[in-house]
Amino acid sequence: MLTQEQNELLTQVGPGTPMGGLLRRYWQPIAGVSEFDGKATRNVRLMGEDLVLYKDLSGNFGLVERHCPHRGADLSYGFVEQCGLRCNYHGWLFGADGACLEQPYEDTVSHGTQHRDKVRAKAYPVRAHAGLLWAYLGPLPAPELPDWEPFSWQNGFVQVVISEIPCNWLQGQENSIDPIHFEWMHANWSIRLRGSEGPYSPRHVKIDFHEFEHGFTYNRIREDTDETHPLWTIGRVCLWPNAIFTGDHFEYRVPVDDTNMLSVGWFFARVPRENEPYAQESIPTWYGPIADEGTGEWITSHVMNQDFVAWLGQGPISDRTREHLGRSDRGVGMIRRQYLRDLKLIEQGLDPKAVIRDPARNVAIPLPIVDRDALTEGLSMNDIEAGKALHHSRFIFQYGQPPEVRAVQEEAMGLRINAKSYVDH
Repeated sequence: MLTQEQNELLTQVGPGTPMGGLLRRYWQPIAGVSEFDGKATRNVRLMGEDLVLYKDLSGNFGLVERHCPHRGADLSYGFVEQCGLRCNYHGWLFGADGACLEQPYEDTVSHGTQHRDKVRAKAYPVRAHAGLLWAYLGPLPAPELPDWEPFSWQNGFVQVVISEIPCNWLQGQENSIDPIHFEWMHANWSIRLRGSEGPYSPRHVKIDFHEFEHGFTYNRIREDTDETHPLWTIGRVCLWPNAIFTGDHFEYRVPVDDTNMLSVGWFFARVPRENEPYAQESIPTWYGPIADEGTGEWITSHVMNQDFVAWLGQGPISDRTREHLGRSDRGVGMIRRQYLRDLKLIEQGLDPKAVIRDPARNVAIPLPIVDRDALTEGLSMNDIEAGKALHHSRFIFQYGQPPEVRAVQEEAMGLRINAKSYVDH
């Protein structure tokens, strides 16, 4: 249980807040690169700030404040030039660093740059990596953008899935270190959603949590496994500060503001050995719905949609003063205490946990991975068709995979990707 003051400290992410200051010290995924194949600008909201993400005519990305410093026009309706974004109201041009590069009338009549040299738009660095666009909103110099090992894996089909979730980011991240919910939310609830009353899945009999350089692991044993099982010896990763990594995919919980977040997922499906070599030309990005269009009820058919239901059920900001934590929640307590330690480190002028400064160390950074061999060396078509990799034959993680994305995945995999959900038999 937290006090009201502690809960506010960890959940408020706007400019000038301690937790907002902490999360700004890490690169955050905010969009897919492929979103800009057919457009140049889009408005985004990050940690309480309204911004415009754009791709200029030279192919470079930028992120600037949404309202023009001149007279407040909406720069998401601006148009890009070879370098930067131009306001559609009076033509002021801003570079990726926020510098005002042109003020057409003022430049004409003043015959100099004195006036525009006094004007800057708020701007943040943006980088493209692994099919994602990453933004850094913190103090400079920026740390390294983590180059996780899976981002350089070969012979795989990757897709980016983004959902807008109307609740606080911490509700999503605390789910990242909660092993018991797999038994009940995903296994047993899915049994009931199918219309069956059982039998229920094997129970957890032992869990543990371990800290490492880039976050924490949660490790678990069920009634049908023992201490030799990879989920105990390796575990899954609560990736610092706001993500989970399960071996074949990352899920980031990116704060939009105090009561909204983006779920940004990066999913890797290794193609069958028979289809190697495979080189993906473009990584598709799609937005996953969270509510049924007809009924308005939350979608419950896929793994992450079930998680969303849990987070949303806690309210816009979970009231942690009313909690009654048990032994299964030890990991939740661990990450809360780490956030508080990180805030102290920032007060001392130090980097918080897992910030990477050394470029030499930022090359294909390894993480704990269950089923590493299957992901790096692949499975045969027969193994996949025999059910050894359910998510290779269907996309079980989020509802709404577009038919055109499924078709490209089928071509890559050489398999039919059916439209069944996680809940379906």
